[in-house]
Amino acid sequence: MKLRNPVVIRLLGFMSAWVLRVWLATLHYRIVFPNGIVHPVDPRRERFIYAFWHESFLVPAFVRTRVHALISHHADGELITQVCRGLRYGVIRGSTSRGGVAALRELLRSARKGHLLVTPDGPRGPRRRIQPGLIYLASHTGLPIIAVGVGFSHAWRARSWDRFAVPRPWSTLFVVLSEPIAVPPDLTRSQLDDYRLRVEEHFRRLTDLAETWATSGRRPRRPPPFVDTRSRMSA
Repeated sequence: MKLRNPVVIRLLGFMSAWVLRVWLATLHYRIVFPNGIVHPVDPRRERFIYAFWHESFLVPAFVRTRVHALISHHADGELITQVCRGLRYGVIRGSTSRGGVAALRELLRSARKGHLLVTPDGPRGPRRRIQPGLIYLASHTGLPIIAVGVGFSHAWRARSWDRFAVPRPWSTLFVVLSEPIAVPPDLTRSQLDDYRLRVEEHFRRLTDLAETWATSGRRPRRPPPFVDTRSRMSA
């Protein structure tokens, strides 16, 4: 049965946010930052688009800085919206399929004052496949992308398309962040798609490194570099 009552949804969202804060406070984080720069940085100094796979959406809940999350108009979107507000995220509703134009305008406005948080394979997948919206957003806002690969030492996995991960209490999250990936503003449609594929491949490499770190204990020395296609083509 789907929740329809807005009062119940708000109350459940507030309670869920409180539980999440307590739950995530038990976790341990091991992180490889790009170029030794600790993220998230102060958004008054520099702003980014932080990209997490949909399955890892709980991970950034520990962030304590100004950030706006893009939440779809999917059936569960209103509850997720209330949870995010309980975690003090800014929320922008929309996706590439519903409310896309209005959401893009709001994202462009929000990009002037804070970070953006996007799950580029949501809201329906396919799993770990980047949709064009992330690249288009980076191109139009001028904000670099920080792709965040996550591995879990112990987690429950949902039987959903994304295999949504719920880390077990007192477990460890292994996180590998990319170096900033800048997307130029003057790309053609084919170049945008080329960037999409390359960011997707890079994102998967980061995730593989994080998951290998979680299972083997081998800490990556540094995030792998992202190859700019235009630099490569002009070389």
